[in-house]
Amino acid sequence: MAKTVEIVYPVCCGMDVHKSFLVACVAVTDEHSHTEHHIRRFSTFTGDLRRLCDWLTSYNCRDVCMESSGKYWIPVFNVLEKTCNVCLTHPKYVKAIKGKKTDKKDAKWISELFKCDLVRSSFIPPPDIRQLRDLCRYYVKLTGFVSGEKNRAQNCLTMCNFKLDDVFTDVFGKSATRVLDALLEYGNGAFELDGLISAKCKSSPEKIRAALDGELDPMQAEKLSVIRRHMDCIRDLQVSLEKLIYELAGKYQPQIDLLMTVPGISTQLTAIRILAEIGADMSVFETAKQLASWAGLTPQNQESAGKKKTTRIGRAGAYLKPLLVQIALNCGKSLKCPELKNKYLELKKRRGGKKAVIAIARKLLTAIWHILSKNEVYSAKLYRKADKPPAARELTMTQAITFLRSKGFLILDEESGEVL
Repeated sequence: MAKTVEIVYPVCCGMDVHKSFLVACVAVTDEHSHTEHHIRRFSTFTGDLRRLCDWLTSYNCRDVCMESSGKYWIPVFNVLEKTCNVCLTHPKYVKAIKGKKTDKKDAKWISELFKCDLVRSSFIPPPDIRQLRDLCRYYVKLTGFVSGEKNRAQNCLTMCNFKLDDVFTDVFGKSATRVLDALLEYGNGAFELDGLISAKCKSSPEKIRAALDGELDPMQAEKLSVIRRHMDCIRDLQVSLEKLIYELAGKYQPQIDLLMTVPGISTQLTAIRILAEIGADMSVFETAKQLASWAGLTPQNQESAGKKKTTRIGRAGAYLKPLLVQIALNCGKSLKCPELKNKYLELKKRRGGKKAVIAIARKLLTAIWHILSKNEVYSAKLYRKADKPPAARELTMTQAITFLRSKGFLILDEESGEVL
């Protein structure tokens, strides 16, 4: 006898959202498991979205499921979340059969899956965290713009054969900036270096003068001036944006202070960026492993017929993962967190630098989950337990050699001295 699927949501709605319109399908299931579908099309104007809410209320529908399609789902979600429980899911979980796909059939298929609770919901933080996330991601974009302009400025110097990158550690540092200002104002060789070079500069004035022996092209000079003005404008925007970010994140100051205790997180802006991505409420992630998987720091599961096709990490966490990797790299070089540094060096020796830094990033995210869940500061005791040898037990020679190799030791033959 065939087993029936349990109906979790007797009255629910599936939506197929597009840029200018959406198609909604309300599935009403009676006590005999018979389902009626009511389909209607609405535009995505705010007035029509309010009529959508009234239409859902007429069927006493409080549970809605829709797929995430670009940015088009956001205004629909903002209107519906006030009166409904909205489940936003990845399109791959509700993909219809190829060849039998229309807007109405898509909406109906989503409602059929959702009524049996066969759809995985995406993590959508509260509205204030969403606003904070949007500002922080814009800040990251502006930082990328500055890096792009720096590369263009360096191209201008290269075309004119000015070797400032050979004599200065940072071409956009204080000393290099003063030299570049004088170069654009007076031209090559028409100014003295006295008062422009910092005492901390390792390069001699003679070497700097030799690096400035190039030909300043007028067009490249104008382009370089435009680039530098653009960089100054972007930095002004970043300063204004930082004020907005700090103002919006003020209510989460206790959580920010806790995140500041994590090794590698040295500024409040870094802590705010992490908080903007994962939120302050860790109850939405059942375990730390689930949070690490959501952030794309765990291997993928692609196995068929007993063969693993790939174990690479996923592409999730486009903003959170690079930030955690930067923090992990700092921990791998810092003497302030020896437990993480030793673990990084041990893993780097056995598995390589890339896998080692991902492992440390996952450890940090696991610690962040515990910190925000328990409202306690960072503790290194969790990692010191992993460095302890196993409980006393008898090991064979092969097991002992394998254990020592896992800890980074080289096993040498007593007679020949060769590595086993």
